[in-house]
Amino acid sequence: MIRFEQVSVTYEGAAGPALRGADFLVPEGELTLLIGPSGVGKSTLLGAVCGLVPHFTGGRLSGRVTVAGRDTRTHKPRELADVVGTVGQDPMAHFVTDVVEDELAYGMESLGLPPAVMRRRVEETLDLLGLNELRDRPIATLSGGQRQRVAIGSVLTPHPRVLVLDEPTSALDPAAAEEVLAVLQRLVHDLGTTVLMAEHRLERVVQYADRVLLLPSPGAAPVMGSPAEIMAVSPVYPPVISLGRLAGWSPLPLSVRDARRLAGPLRSRLPQDAGAGAAPAAFEGFEAGRRAPSGPAKAPGTASRPEGPGRLARLLRRTPPAPAAGPGIDVTTTTVTGVSVRRGRAEVLHGIDLTIAPGETVALMGRNGAGKSTLLATLVGTIEPTTGKVLVGGRTPHRTPPPEMVRHVGLVPQDPRDLLYADTVAAECAAADSDAGAAPGTCRDLVTALLPDVPDDTHPRDLSEGQRLALALALVLTGEPALLLLDEPTRGLDYAAKARLIGILRSLAASGHAVVLATHDVELAAELAHRVVILAGGEIVADGPTAEVVVSSPAFAPQVAKILAPGQWLTVSQVARALSGDSGGSGGSGGSGDDGTAGGLAP
Repeated sequence: MIRFEQVSVTYEGAAGPALRGADFLVPEGELTLLIGPSGVGKSTLLGAVCGLVPHFTGGRLSGRVTVAGRDTRTHKPRELADVVGTVGQDPMAHFVTDVVEDELAYGMESLGLPPAVMRRRVEETLDLLGLNELRDRPIATLSGGQRQRVAIGSVLTPHPRVLVLDEPTSALDPAAAEEVLAVLQRLVHDLGTTVLMAEHRLERVVQYADRVLLLPSPGAAPVMGSPAEIMAVSPVYPPVISLGRLAGWSPLPLSVRDARRLAGPLRSRLPQDAGAGAAPAAFEGFEAGRRAPSGPAKAPGTASRPEGPGRLARLLRRTPPAPAAGPGIDVTTTTVTGVSVRRGRAEVLHGIDLTIAPGETVALMGRNGAGKSTLLATLVGTIEPTTGKVLVGGRTPHRTPPPEMVRHVGLVPQDPRDLLYADTVAAECAAADSDAGAAPGTCRDLVTALLPDVPDDTHPRDLSEGQRLALALALVLTGEPALLLLDEPTRGLDYAAKARLIGILRSLAASGHAVVLATHDVELAAELAHRVVILAGGEIVADGPTAEVVVSSPAFAPQVAKILAPGQWLTVSQVARALSGDSGGSGGSGGSGDDGTAGGLAP
């Protein structure tokens, strides 16, 4: 169905090809998963399938790409639209209309389908993706995950023979991601649709793939094989594979179910009383003498070896502060009391009570549209609560001038382009250093820590979604805000970049900064968060230590917790330390592996 014949793509001004020597066949009626580290050419490969490369992006394509017999060199994207449906990383760039139902119908109108056919297919797609309640909603009012589902639905309605998806579950909560993947499975199995999908969150998708296409490194030729074959050699892999390698399981399990069948001997080797969540070392100083809303202060003393403030301090070229009161850091507790927010007739938040201490990392979790992003907006001051009170560093955010507020609160939004205005990475970093009063090069060093191979002269628009997110995070971190807010911070990041992000955020918490993450990434919450707060319908339905909250939740438990239940083990690094004789505790902020990478996140 999709054939690449010695395909290479080189963009104008690039030192080398973005994609080199691609030669493979994607069979009809199969789901092929495209994987690899960030920056190896996955988006370029997907763009070559739908004709965006090179007709829209420019550059030079050598070799031949055919889709259902059509040569993409001689067929422009509009001439492939009836065969290939494409959803990119940014759903907002995909939309043409303003209302959900109109967007689902637009592609069929462009193809001239009869109104009766369009009406039936719109209804089918609304039901398939759980969008019926949103059919009349303006797209601008939807959450990021809801927009992603609408984008997927809009390419499903014309019934293309090939679906090309670039990280389709990256903005979805676990339940919504399962729904989308189930739909893709039905399209493959029942209709014979060919699906080519790039995804970084392999823990969600690898068990559904018929084949895996690996781009191992920049400039390396793609490798095609079965999921088991590729996972055995891939530089990127999910926690279930990491646990399987640690335990010596053969063949490696691809799903939680397969791993549970093999996990009996491993469970018997693990301490039975370990795994009750202890406060990480970076946070113990703040726990003393305070009582969190979720319960009594956690007991100190069993946390894993912390990353420590040293790494970030070196990046910021300053002496690391004492955890309890770093110089320049406002250590006042952030409080949210009785906060409700209304948008029109809808109450988005209701009766929110939340306390966030300095040095604490809190993960906000919940379904798409639960109110996580709205809560972050009230903390930074861009939304005024309808009722209730928010205090950050003794200030009311929506009543504090933005130039003053940004020195205390930093927000990395879902769409990092909201923070990017300059023409090069170097210009963005220079502006961030100037705005924050930081030493020249501070922001650039942070970018290097997250993205080692991004040149100074790169335009932000030429970065991948994950790279833009890392750049935006570096801009915000340059100002060292006492309260750091991140909205879906791992969207588009591969496991190695996620591990680097975790190390930096741990260092911030150790230095006295409070960190709040709105995330659907359960593996990130397991590795990093001291507490998990679950929102549903605009209300807090759970608030407590990470291990206690996520282990009891089928939707938000990480893979290791599901495999090793009923023990409260969250990460592969915790299991590795326990097997080596240093149990190190469990429950949130599980600590990094001895090699400096986050356990279970990177090879």
